[in-house]
Parts: sequence; structure tokens; C-alpha cells
Amino acid sequence: MAKILIVEDELPIAELIALNLQMAGFQTEHAPDGEKAFSMIQAKNFDLVLLDIILPKMTGIDLLPKITSKKIPVIFLTSKDSVRDKVGGLSLGAEDYITKPFESAELVARIKVVLRRQEKPKTVLKFENFIVDLESRTVKNKTGEISLTMKEFELLHYLIIHRGAVVSREQLLENVWGYNFTGNTRTIDIHVNKLREKLGTSKITTVFKLGYKLEE
Repeated sequence: MAKILIVEDELPIAELIALNLQMAGFQTEHAPDGEKAFSMIQAKNFDLVLLDIILPKMTGIDLLPKITSKKIPVIFLTSKDSVRDKVGGLSLGAEDYITKPFESAELVARIKVVLRRQEKPKTVLKFENFIVDLESRTVKNKTGEISLTMKEFELLHYLIIHRGAVVSREQLLENVWGYNFTGNTRTIDIHVNKLREKLGTSKITTVFKLGYKLEE
């Protein structure tokens, strides 16, 4: 559950935003001024900050670089609605700029878009007692690294991301070996058997006449 800091000096507006975000499944905290917000981001972890521009003690413009330096995405929520203000806010590093008044559904949708942009693809996958590192292209278990060929690694990766589903030999040829592969599906069977042998696992099962499945 993402945690969002609402930096807004008008309490009724802050409370309404918090209520709508909580109904959408987010955790929220509130800071009524720029200095309080700064101390909160120093002490706590937030996934996103909703930031008003006109604030007591420290403006949103002054606070923005202090937030983005901590790699926290910011959405400006403000009554300043000129094109110049919007361009200025975005050019300073805000992820989005929403003018008041706004619809709660739009705010929630924009927050979700920004949070999706921050997500990093997984580089480490796990199954049974194996750790599959996509960056180093290695597979390890408690006893150490298991030596796989490039195609064995790619085959294992494909089976893991489709875990629990039956994948046909044709799917594997197309997605692991590529469109230009001129061999036949027998090469799949050979590689699967090698993979089973090296990993010592029974989780890669043959589904008669259909293909293979990595069991959950």
C-alpha cells in the first residue's frame, strides 16, 4: 500500500483529499506547511507527495528540490492554473500538475499513473530454492551457482514468468529461440531435459500433447 504525504495548508481540503485517497487504498499523512513537510520526509518514507505551491513557512517551489533529491515523486496540487505555472512546475521536476478544483477520481488516476512510472522491473526471480538473477544471468541455490547455457537460462526465465500455465513447444520456439529458428520442436525437449537434470527439479512437468508447465 503506497504512502502519500499531502502538503496542504487548508485543512478541509487536506482532509477531503485524505478521505478519497484512503477509500482508494492509499495510506496518507498530512503536513500543513513546507517546514513540517520537510521534516516529515526526512524522518519517514513516502511513495509520493501531493504538494501545494502556496504554503506557509516554505513554498512548494522551494520544497520541491528537497523532495525530489530523495527520489520521491511529486504532484503539484494548486490553484495556480496558468500555462506558465504548469510548465514551470513540471520543468522543476514535478511528475504532474493538477489545478484546483479537481475531481477525486482524476486525482486517484493520476497518482496511480505516476506510481506505475516509478516501478522498477524485477531483476531477481525465485522458485523453489533457486534465485534467478536477470542482470547477471545466473541461477543459484544454497549450494552455489548452477551453470546454464544462454538458451537454458532463457528457457527457465520464460517458464518462471509463465509459472502455473502450460506453454506449448511452439510458444517456446517463438519466444526463446526466435522467429528465425530453423530447427524443430525436438530441441525444446532436449533443453528441458537438460534443465531438469541441472536443477534437479521435478517442477518442470510435461503436459501430454500440449507442452510444458512449471508447477506452482
